[in-house]
Amino acid sequence: MKTWMMATGIMASALVSAQDSTIHRFTAQQAAEYAMKNNVQVKNALIDIQLQEQTNRDLTSAAYPQINANGSFTYNAKIPVSLVPGDFFGQPGTFIPVQFGVRYNALGGITLDQLLFDGQVFVGLQARQTAIDWKAKSAEVTEETIKANIYKIYYQLVASRTQIQLLDANIARLDKLLHDTREIYKNGFAEKLDVDRVSVQMSNVQSEKVRVLNQVNNGFLGLKLLMGMPIKDSLALTEEVTYDRVKQGLLDGSAFNYTDRKEYQYVELGIKLNEYNIKRYKLSKIPTFRLGAFYNTIAQQNEFTYFKNTPGKIWYPSSALTLSINVPIFHGFQTNARIASAKLDLQKSVNLREDLKLQIQNEIETAKNNFQTAITTLDFQKENMELAQSVYDQTKKKYEAGTGQQIDIINAETDLRAAQTNYLAAMYAAIIAKVDYLKAIGKF
Repeated sequence: MKTWMMATGIMASALVSAQDSTIHRFTAQQAAEYAMKNNVQVKNALIDIQLQEQTNRDLTSAAYPQINANGSFTYNAKIPVSLVPGDFFGQPGTFIPVQFGVRYNALGGITLDQLLFDGQVFVGLQARQTAIDWKAKSAEVTEETIKANIYKIYYQLVASRTQIQLLDANIARLDKLLHDTREIYKNGFAEKLDVDRVSVQMSNVQSEKVRVLNQVNNGFLGLKLLMGMPIKDSLALTEEVTYDRVKQGLLDGSAFNYTDRKEYQYVELGIKLNEYNIKRYKLSKIPTFRLGAFYNTIAQQNEFTYFKNTPGKIWYPSSALTLSINVPIFHGFQTNARIASAKLDLQKSVNLREDLKLQIQNEIETAKNNFQTAITTLDFQKENMELAQSVYDQTKKKYEAGTGQQIDIINAETDLRAAQTNYLAAMYAAIIAKVDYLKAIGKF
């Protein structure tokens, strides 16, 4: 364990100077929690919730009073002239030009507009929380996907500890064999070919360790990218993956409910929103009611004395209160077309839900089969690795006792490494299969 922690520290800080990095020691759950705060996809999904909240505020504003202040100033350079029948002035049969108005007009006022009832706005207000829940559920789906990928990479990297430990043990074993073979060669009981064979084996194992360390390094970089962690930071994994832990928790899925899956919850909310959409268009056929009011005051003068305390300057007020109704009668069948389209959208959502059920059933059975197969394979490969270890140990004893040949121990060592590689591959497959299974049944 200490050897691995040292190796992890070296790998995690290989690209940057230690003095510029922060060291994070995370369990898989802590790594996932870090990603929930820093992964860009998760952050954008959470921003979508905030955007929906602002959209709801915009919709809610239609139900609040709309109050506006207004003002205007008019300078009549030429006062309009109107023709008045001369009868008013004792000149029948003629028209007398008369100027009506004053040169300066100032107006100030305030208006109020209040929506009393609008079916579409009413439904929109009802659908606000569902819209928020829909966006929130979308964020949860994104979070779950990111979390599953983090768990897979995390435990694969943890499992690679065993791979490196096995490689170190192989190197130590071959180093001992190489030393013994050289001594035997010096004493004339072995050929130079025997020494070369072991040297080739040693080089192969050392090259494999370099390759594995590079893969682990790249794995750490990929995990940090997925978590949204700066590359310069160091990441140490504090959990262990063992044979018994991987096998633990094989569920039969008999208590599964579709609503356990976040994707299913998301589709259900989408159906509910489509139902609101149909209701919105249906209610657009009924009348809408509005309340309006205004208060204005106007001053008219022939001289510009608005900013002077001039006697006789008078502001004339005016006000009104109105109640209006708008009754839809015929809009070229537009509303009916919208209702029909909304119903078709609803049917599409229902179809997607039914298809999702089939997908979920398929995912559960496939993941369950893969998990059971992976566990069975892991059992076989564990037994095979233990058997290969036993064969190697017996061959080594015979070789050291002088009753075995060097080619036998080299072959046994090669078979042991192949068994170890197969065991680790089975371990990786079991880890991924377990995560996929738990995600499929909504228990992840």
